[in-house]
Amino acid sequence: MMHLTMHVFFCSFLGLQMHLPLVSAYENVALGKPAWQQHPYYTYLWGAELAVDGKYSEMSYFNGKQCAISAYSKTTAEWRVDLGRQISIHHVFIQYLTNNEPWGASNAFISNFLGFFVYISNTTNKEDGVLCFRDTNYTKFTIPNPVNITCPYHGRYVIYYNNRTHPPYPEGYSKYAYSELCEVEVYGCPNPGMYGKDCSTTCPDKCLGGLCNVEDGTCLDCIAGFKGQRCDEEHANDTYGLTCNSSCANCSNDEQCTGLTANSSNKSDTEVSRQYYDKDLQKIEVGKDAGSTSVLL
Repeated sequence: MMHLTMHVFFCSFLGLQMHLPLVSAYENVALGKPAWQQHPYYTYLWGAELAVDGKYSEMSYFNGKQCAISAYSKTTAEWRVDLGRQISIHHVFIQYLTNNEPWGASNAFISNFLGFFVYISNTTNKEDGVLCFRDTNYTKFTIPNPVNITCPYHGRYVIYYNNRTHPPYPEGYSKYAYSELCEVEVYGCPNPGMYGKDCSTTCPDKCLGGLCNVEDGTCLDCIAGFKGQRCDEEHANDTYGLTCNSSCANCSNDEQCTGLTANSSNKSDTEVSRQYYDKDLQKIEVGKDAGSTSVLL
C-alpha cells in the first residue's frame, strides 16, 4: 500500500531559511518490519520494534511505550531495521524521544541525540554499507527533531548509531551513547527496479543489477557493453566499466568480457553484473562528514 506523506523540508539560500512542505508518495517500507537494538533496556517497555510501529503520539519516557530506548551507561548505541530485501531508498525520517517536553536546549534528551549517524547496508554490519549522515555540526541549540535525511541509496538495513568512545566531545554532548527512537520511517520504492515519486517507472533495462537512482532513474552502473547515465550507449566488447575505459586484458581466446570486473567466464552478463553489484555496493563510502547539510527539516 502506498502512503501519501507530507514532511516539512528545510532550505537555506544566501542565509535565508525557509520551511517548505513537500508531498511525497514514497512508501514507508520500514513500517512493522523486524528491528534490533544493541543494548536493550526492559524490552517489554521499550523494545526495538516500537520505533517502527507507526506510533509516536505519546513520547513520554515512562508512560508512552511508543519509543525504542537503549540501556544506560554504554559507550555505543545501535539500532537497525531489516527491510526484508534490498530497497531503493529516498529518505529517512527520525522522531527522537522528547518526554513530551518542548524540544530545545533545556530538553533532557537533546544531548543524547547529538553526534548520531545513519547508515544503509546490505548486511547487519554498518561498516559494509553507505554512511548517509553524520552529525558533526549540531549543538543543543540547533539540532532539529524530527529530522528527514536524504539518502538515495539501495540497501536492506537502515542503521542508527551513536557513540561516546573518543572523548572529549563538544559541549552539550551526553557522557554516554543512547538510541531513544520514537519512530524511524524509511521512504522509498518497495519493488526492485522502479523509481519516481509514485514508484511507477521502470529503471532502464541495461542498469547494472536492474537498479537506478530513486528520483531520476539514472543507472548506478551499466552491464557490460553499455555506457551513459541511462546505459543506452553501446561500446566495444573489449572494454568494460561505466565509462568503458578499462581494457579486458584478462580475457583470452577472443572471449567477450562481462561485468565491471572483466570476468571472462561463461556466466551471463546479468549473473555477473548482479554478483559484482552486491559486492561493490557494500564498499561505497560517501558523505562521511555530511554534518547538517544532508538533513532536510
